[in-house]
Amino acid sequence: MASFDRIDRISQEVRHALDRIIRDSVKDPRVRGTWSVTRAEVTRDLKICKVRVSVLEDEYRSDLLKALKNASGFIRRELGREVDLRNTPQLIFEDDRNMEYAQHIGQILSEESKKLSDRPEEE
Repeated sequence: MASFDRIDRISQEVRHALDRIIRDSVKDPRVRGTWSVTRAEVTRDLKICKVRVSVLEDEYRSDLLKALKNASGFIRRELGREVDLRNTPQLIFEDDRNMEYAQHIGQILSEESKKLSDRPEEE
């Protein structure tokens, strides 16, 4: 179990470093809009890291992910400089739509709540 705690700590540190690197060092004009690195999952052998990125605006999502994939070598090199690991993992950027899904569910619940409050009480 201790090994999983270690990997979780490494993943969290990698996530913070990647967020900093992308915001401060990636100068691609396609990296714009409101976005966040929501999760980084480093494998136990430290060879691969799946990076989940949430983008609020749909019109920027595709371009932002393409820009990150194009800059993955640069980002990986910067990550190696910031985080002291035996191996700097290969970065795989993925779209994270959990926030969008949560907003959708919240909207549905809000609508249903309004319907219930508008309904006359039965006696």
